[in-house]
Amino acid sequence: MTPRLRMTGIRKSYGPTAALRGVDLNLMPGEVHAIVGENGAGKSTLMKILSGAESPDAGAMELDGTAYRPTGPQAARERGVAMIYQELAICPDLTVEANVTLGQERSGYGFLAADFNRARVVAALAQLGHPEIRPDAPVSSLNPAGRQVVEIARALLSDVKLLVLDEPTSALAQEDATRLFALVKALKAKGVTVVYISHFLEEIETVADRFTVLRDGLAVGSGKVGDATRERIVEMMVGRTVTEQYPRTPHAIGAPVLELTDVCGEEQPNGVSLALRRGEILGVAGIVGSGRTELLRAVYGLDPVRTGRVKVGAYSGECATPTERIAQGVGMVSEDRKAEGLALELSIRDNVTLSRLGDGATFGFLSRSRLRSAVGEVLTRFGVKFRDADQAVSELSGGNQQKVAIARLFHQRADVLLLDEPTKGVDVGSKADIYRQIGEAAASGKAVLVVSSYLPELFGVCDTLAVMCKGKLSAVRPVGEWTPEQVIAVATGSL
Repeated sequence: MTPRLRMTGIRKSYGPTAALRGVDLNLMPGEVHAIVGENGAGKSTLMKILSGAESPDAGAMELDGTAYRPTGPQAARERGVAMIYQELAICPDLTVEANVTLGQERSGYGFLAADFNRARVVAALAQLGHPEIRPDAPVSSLNPAGRQVVEIARALLSDVKLLVLDEPTSALAQEDATRLFALVKALKAKGVTVVYISHFLEEIETVADRFTVLRDGLAVGSGKVGDATRERIVEMMVGRTVTEQYPRTPHAIGAPVLELTDVCGEEQPNGVSLALRRGEILGVAGIVGSGRTELLRAVYGLDPVRTGRVKVGAYSGECATPTERIAQGVGMVSEDRKAEGLALELSIRDNVTLSRLGDGATFGFLSRSRLRSAVGEVLTRFGVKFRDADQAVSELSGGNQQKVAIARLFHQRADVLLLDEPTKGVDVGSKADIYRQIGEAAASGKAVLVVSSYLPELFGVCDTLAVMCKGKLSAVRPVGEWTPEQVIAVATGSL
């Protein structure tokens, strides 16, 4: 059988940095092929070349037996190749219909075929199991899961032969993820080739037929899913044995450092009370839209507190600004690093030090060399792959960007860490490193509040756990007193 796609000797460098060093890849019609690897391994670069967003420095590609070298994403779509990025490429101020049909509008006699275009959008949304999304709704009104659905619907509108999904479930609730898996299987049955990039190996075992592992810009292993254990795949990814997926550092729990009393936001949270203690790692579970993120934003001062009190150490009151919270020893990692978690066009050094510039100041003047030195230590601690501290953070892979966002809190020396989806888009090996840093932070007396959609993470890392549903928080209990089934039941309002 002729491969759907053949990539041979693909190379790509950015200045002195070699992102791809001669990658070969064969994809067959009607297969789901997983691409796995650490952050910075070259996965995104390889897929950008496939989808026409980047051009290779060397190598060749064939699509269905004929030469393939797209001049851009539109040219790739015309050949039946579409990619959905982890960082969604949508126009938030346009409607759902405009986003889905962008570049694929049908017209007649110089006029848009409005009714026909809308019918195509409605059919695509129905196929994805989301008929409730209105074509005339602005995309900015949708939650992250809804925006992901819009991206997938856009790909369905074209006569897609090869679909690339880059971390497709990172913003999806479990129900939406299940629908996505069913759609992938349906596309496979129609002969569509699906490239599936994910750091969740259990997802790959659910949907993929074969896998290829990238490390340091090279394809270092491949095979049928099921023939290799998770441990073996992880070893190929990181080049070493990862003995602990959820490493735990012994830590003692002390007195409360953050206390919430009947905290209500504009819409969510709704009457939340909890006490977070020094040395404690407290996890908050819940489905998308339950109010978990709104809770952290209210505590940090990004959203207003309508009623209730927030007490941080000796500070107590209804609300405070983020600047005041930083002064009180509170740090936050946003779930949306692209929109608000990082200043993408600033340097790595600036992003790490923005919340604490004192270490690099002398008589009111900043010393770039001192800041660079302070940054180097914390970046090395988190294993960030970067060229130099003056490099724009936008040039890093998504996972390395996430590690920079977390590293800022450690440079800031925050006592209370508010972590919203801290390992979003981070590879398996790096996740273990982040969990280790969280454990060491707790051991040093810091208090950690972790919001995560990934239950194994919460059960593996946290001391205590609570569940949010419709803006309300359940009682906080030791993690050993919960089961995954109980968490899901509370999160969905069934219990």
